[in-house]
Amino acid sequence: MTPADEHQLFDYDVYAAGDAVEMTRLLGEVFSRRDPPAVAVGVTPPEFEAFVGLFCPKAAEEGLTIVARRPGTRELVGALLTEDSASALPDGMDRLSPKFEPIFDILGQLDVEYRAGRTLRTGESLHLFLLGVAESVAGQGVAQHLVSRCLEHGARKGYRLAVTEATNRTSQHIFRKRGFVERVRRSYGDHRFDGQAVFASIAEHGGPILMDKRLTL
Repeated sequence: MTPADEHQLFDYDVYAAGDAVEMTRLLGEVFSRRDPPAVAVGVTPPEFEAFVGLFCPKAAEEGLTIVARRPGTRELVGALLTEDSASALPDGMDRLSPKFEPIFDILGQLDVEYRAGRTLRTGESLHLFLLGVAESVAGQGVAQHLVSRCLEHGARKGYRLAVTEATNRTSQHIFRKRGFVERVRRSYGDHRFDGQAVFASIAEHGGPILMDKRLTL
């Protein structure tokens, strides 16, 4: 079976409010178990679910997030949480586990450097935020198709730029294959938060990379 055939095994839809429970559970599991920064600081599945849950109302309102489901069972097996780059952070970020603070710090550095001298306007730039796929469908092209569908959907809505922070080599490979270009990079080994090398245990993963891609219809 070719990759083009494989993606027909799944349905790709725009996120709706009724997807919240499944999406938070999926992304909470994927990121707490497999994403290097979350693993390094010990974020638990419930803690990550609380983080994702803050963005669900905005995801439903903006209509930019894409989910993947099995056609028969309708089981949600993948999600790409996406927002307008110019939109504000949701309420409740200050109530999250302090374990997130080092992650926000290193990713925030990428964002500050990238945005220097730029003006982001609503409706212009997509922020591809959290990409997660269930382990049961790993290697079946779901992540690649989520990104493709997200970009196509955003372009149809008038967005002309897509930006992402890829925190591991797998996601970096996926985004590069979809035409994203590296703009800013940080090192897990060199990063310090409150004087501590909090990401020393994942230094072999290199570091997060902010990447972007121009969109065309």
